[in-house]
Amino acid sequence: MSTFITSVLALIVTLGLLIAFHEFGHYWAARKLGVKVLRFSIGFGKPLWSRRHGPDDTEYVIAAFPLGGYVKMLDERAEEVPESERHRAFNNQSVWRRIVIVAAGPVFNFIFAIFAFWLMYMLGVQGMKPVIGEVTPSSIAAEVGFRAGDEIVTIGDRATPTWGAVRITLLDKALDQDSIELRVRDDDGRERQLSLPVSGIPTENKQEDLLRYVGITPWRMNYPPVLGELASDGAALKAGLQSGDRILSTDGEPITDWMSLVEFVRAHPQQTVKLQIDRDGLQQTVEVHIASLATDGGVIGRIGAGPAPAGSLPEEMQAEIRFGPISAVAEALSKTWQMSSLTLRMIGKMIVGEVSLENLSGPITIATYAGYSASVGITSFLYFLAIISISLGVLNLLPIPLLDGGHLMYYLVEIVKGSPVSDAVQMQFQRLGIALLAMLMLLAFYNDLNRLWGG
Repeated sequence: MSTFITSVLALIVTLGLLIAFHEFGHYWAARKLGVKVLRFSIGFGKPLWSRRHGPDDTEYVIAAFPLGGYVKMLDERAEEVPESERHRAFNNQSVWRRIVIVAAGPVFNFIFAIFAFWLMYMLGVQGMKPVIGEVTPSSIAAEVGFRAGDEIVTIGDRATPTWGAVRITLLDKALDQDSIELRVRDDDGRERQLSLPVSGIPTENKQEDLLRYVGITPWRMNYPPVLGELASDGAALKAGLQSGDRILSTDGEPITDWMSLVEFVRAHPQQTVKLQIDRDGLQQTVEVHIASLATDGGVIGRIGAGPAPAGSLPEEMQAEIRFGPISAVAEALSKTWQMSSLTLRMIGKMIVGEVSLENLSGPITIATYAGYSASVGITSFLYFLAIISISLGVLNLLPIPLLDGGHLMYYLVEIVKGSPVSDAVQMQFQRLGIALLAMLMLLAFYNDLNRLWGG
């Protein structure tokens, strides 16, 4: 199956599942509090499928435009309500009941994330131990005492069994602290405490690749630069490369190991390069147009090729994060809190200009990540679903008109002043919300296309 089809299907599954769960939160709370639900819709626009069910004859809809959904409740502001059902209209509920119904959507997003993380930890997350391969001389890391061969054991009070855990925890700590306390273990098993200063590092560099900035290179296997499996729609296969080809040089630069090739490809998205290869003892030159992939750290190049099998990762470098049913709940709660807090702080730094608006992503980037994580495995896809669900929950709680957070803002004002915000004021803020969301969507699409075209 092509990467494009995989990405589209993964996007549909991702958005459909998360939107349905979000809207189900509103639906469930409304039903529990006695509010009549008229329609439960996944998507907007023309209905592709619909049916009516239940004592209230609720209409369930799947619509053509999947980027959203809504729950329509009985409301006197939208239509005339019979006297016998006025008590079931949303607008006639107490402010606290309205708050519960509106907040239930984002809350269900966090519940979904907790479940996804719980299942992920139950299945087990494979990774590589965070052992340092190289420390750049005279770098920040070298000056504070990091050495090649050190394993990062903890950052602050968090255990870091894999490089993935190290990266996310470093970013989490670096956003608010002037220095980060780390415990490392050397080759002889001796542990020591190190303090990594980060106050002078720009937020952009913290986000993109803090490890590289401070001078730390993770340990890596020394694979030979020989092509293994090639993606059916990848740039390598399209250029005529074959499994078993050994890459000798890229644009005249000698290639000695697989990671050298990876670094070159990552640094040249949307560029046509010349690869000198050895195929069955014969040398030849092949031109390859490197494709691009949008990541959190920016756009990178890819050619759709993996290394030839060269043995598995040494057992002493393998790590697995796995918990039992009870312990996994605690880990899932902790991870959801960590990622929710990190998402909110990154949005705040984006607003004040410390993080570029280029980091804002839309459906194209989400589809790319969804397709990639789905193809890698179930645990990667669960992680991706949890992160997107958390993002939806956090974004919907922001005080932006049209979003759940905007409605909650009205209700808080109502509690303070003792009466509802007038319809006229709400309408003005609705227009402002529409304009703001439209600008954000356009910017997200622009960023997506810019990444896609390698800009």
